[in-house]
Amino acid sequence: MIDPGQLRTRLVLQQPVETPDDQGGVVRDWSAFATVWAQVTPLAARRGIEADSDGASRRYRIVLRNNFSITLQHRFVEGTRIYRIVAIRDSEDRRTLEIEAEVRIE
Repeated sequence: MIDPGQLRTRLVLQQPVETPDDQGGVVRDWSAFATVWAQVTPLAARRGIEADSDGASRRYRIVLRNNFSITLQHRFVEGTRIYRIVAIRDSEDRRTLEIEAEVRIE
């Protein structure tokens, strides 16, 4: 169990909203789903090229209370930083979620 005082970072949980683009495809937008308190811990960074854009990806471990149904399609936002969810797992006591996320740095 995590000490509630460790949940110091306020994150906005967003869910995708897809609307038809009238050409057979969809336009994806993001809608705020909830605001949560979490523990955010940096893990590792790696350099890479994505879509011809040089940059880096930084991995984070995010821990929050287990009272939401979160999928890999959701994302977290902290100011201008966007955390893309890579993996989700329950803690041993099932009271918290442990999420591995990436932030792309250009």
